[in-house]
Amino acid sequence: MKKTDIRKLTVLALLTGILILMAFTPIGYLRIGVGTLSLSITLNMIPVAVGAIALGPTGGAVLGAVFGVTSFSQCFGADPFGTMLMSCSVPGTFITCIGARTLAGFITGAVYDALSKKNVRGAVTFPVTGLTAAVSNTVFFMSSLMAFFGSTPELTNMRGGMNPIAFMCAFVGINAVFEAVACTLFTSAIAAALDKARLIDRRGLKAAKSV
Repeated sequence: MKKTDIRKLTVLALLTGILILMAFTPIGYLRIGVGTLSLSITLNMIPVAVGAIALGPTGGAVLGAVFGVTSFSQCFGADPFGTMLMSCSVPGTFITCIGARTLAGFITGAVYDALSKKNVRGAVTFPVTGLTAAVSNTVFFMSSLMAFFGSTPELTNMRGGMNPIAFMCAFVGINAVFEAVACTLFTSAIAAALDKARLIDRRGLKAAKSV
């Protein structure tokens, strides 16, 4: 196995471990509300964003899938809202939890790649990538939620007559803002530090691969 591949696998394994640790400890979730109305402000997209920067769209997708699997596992009684979704549709819950996060990770890596190809400075690419991770996670999750559960009695009652767009904004308003700010700041700081230490310098990895 090439040295470059070992470095990539090491980064992927490290970020996967961090993601799992965050997902099953209070580090990854700040829960607000009670019962099925409880929501989770998650920081779990931060390792996904860092992985997307270090490993590209594929790495972002893999880490997004890991995040999704941990989220899906909590729908078996650990999370009231997720448990409610499971009672409505297991396939819908699977796609909402895992599919949306996998796609978000892939898109995040693709955005970083596109900016890198245009030689945009890291001071711009890192924050934009972090923001992309948070926003895409929210958009894809809520889109899947409305697509699979928007017409269910449970969500209809929660909407209380609100149209789907207004409900989505109200449902994730504070969460989305907090997650976007946190993911942008932390991703920027972590990626800049690791890039300076040449631990996730993808330019270096590509150069090593071409030798």
